[in-house]
Amino acid sequence: MACAGSSLHSEEQFLCSICLDVFTDPITTPCGHNYCNTCITHYWDTKDVCQCPLCKETFYKRPAFSVNKVLSEMADQFRTSKQMKTTLATTPEPAEPDDVSCDVCTENKLKAVKSCLMCLTSYCETHLERHRTVPALKRHTLIDPVKNLEDYMCKKHDRPLEMFCKTDHMCVCQFCTQLEHKSHQIVSMKEAYEGKKAELGDTEAEVQQMIQERQLKIQEVKHSVDFSQKDADREIADSVQVFTALISCIERSQAEVIGWIEEKQKTTEKQAEGFIKELQQEITELKKRSSELSQLSLTEDHLHLLQNSTSINTGWKPTKDWTKVKVHQSPGLGTLRTAVAQLEKTLGKDLEKKLCDAELRRIQQYAVDVTLDPDTAHPYLILSEDGKQVSLGDVKKNLPDNKERFYPCPSVLGKQSFSSGRFYYEVVKGKTGWALGVARESINRKGPITLSPNNGYWSILLKNGNEFMAAADPVVPLPVREELQKVGVFMDYEEGLVSFYDVESRVHLYSFTGCAFTEKIYPYFSTPSFNDAPLIISPVNHTD
Repeated sequence: MACAGSSLHSEEQFLCSICLDVFTDPITTPCGHNYCNTCITHYWDTKDVCQCPLCKETFYKRPAFSVNKVLSEMADQFRTSKQMKTTLATTPEPAEPDDVSCDVCTENKLKAVKSCLMCLTSYCETHLERHRTVPALKRHTLIDPVKNLEDYMCKKHDRPLEMFCKTDHMCVCQFCTQLEHKSHQIVSMKEAYEGKKAELGDTEAEVQQMIQERQLKIQEVKHSVDFSQKDADREIADSVQVFTALISCIERSQAEVIGWIEEKQKTTEKQAEGFIKELQQEITELKKRSSELSQLSLTEDHLHLLQNSTSINTGWKPTKDWTKVKVHQSPGLGTLRTAVAQLEKTLGKDLEKKLCDAELRRIQQYAVDVTLDPDTAHPYLILSEDGKQVSLGDVKKNLPDNKERFYPCPSVLGKQSFSSGRFYYEVVKGKTGWALGVARESINRKGPITLSPNNGYWSILLKNGNEFMAAADPVVPLPVREELQKVGVFMDYEEGLVSFYDVESRVHLYSFTGCAFTEKIYPYFSTPSFNDAPLIISPVNHTD
């Protein structure tokens, strides 16, 4: 450990505290500190007073120096030893085709480690040594090895490009700053580099942010595709179920019609068989009579013919008039038309219910938690603490008449707004009168209100307990459903669709289509009847 400490201490003794390199022509100041002759001379040339860089002792007259020969010899020995160690430790690398090669090497070009902007030459480790030891060369500007060193020189003044003109956004030499760019904003190459590097860092951070945003968008798109695929799978399954039921119903009706036709055909065939049997019996009797008549007509016995002709004429004779007897050839086209009409009626109801059931099962997955916004509620409306029920009372509350509040129409909006996507909620209706649906943010909330899409409302309503309608342009009367207890409200923002459903009966009530939504949309509720049952926002029971 002592040896290691001694070695480190010895190495520090041979380093100039100004250039941090091994002493070259070392001198000793009166205060006892050692420096390279060139380093201390240049240091004092730039100062108003001569002061020791280490201890700050001031000399009112620049001291006369002579080289410290003992320290110089020791420094030379140390430098040689250090070079030998570096040589032994570092094996020169031969230059590859893509490497910058040393311009000094004549044979077996080595890889350059530095390029000099003053010499316009690239050096390997060995040939760079003079730039590290010769005082005049130590002031040269060294950079990492580059090709085309001429690009780093001013083509007009043949000087290194050491400055940067911020006015013209170009690198310039020292002469350029005193001539063509004299009145321009000039900074050092290092300052410009650091500024540009910071700017590039900001740009890179911005680019990275853009990359992250796009990666998130890719994930969002992939998620949408996956969700769409699941939705498509569910829709396919529902369509298969609906059409399977439809086909089954048609097949049943077909079997019934075919059975009825076949049964009628059997009846016809049985009737025909009876007719044929009866006719054949008559033919047998007639053939027998024909034979008797034929034999009698051949006799030459006058007495025999006269005696027997009377009995033959008065014998069996057919009495049935077969000209009026007919057999129906087919059940008739009217039968088929009647069967198809009945099938259409049956299928219409059954298909509508199955379609509505399939729709409800799909859209219920978009159920949202809707609560009522008291800041929009008419002063006579009574809202439950959980924001799920609203009814009309007979006492006006003392509430601020803010611009969001409805007055005098007894209405209220949901707190939740939607500007994209799909959402669904269910409401247990009142008994006498109510209105449900959605409304855009910019609706007029003061004065008389006419519910219509042109005014920003998409709703259905019940008036006086028996007038059920969709508030379209014009109003569309709907059949009153006494069994209607729970209404489902569904909206697809991008599709421009608002639909209403009888949840309990699984029946579609009405749809607004082709709506152009351009702003926030809120759930809308109105209950204009006093002492009526409240409108209740009900939890959605998802059905499989």
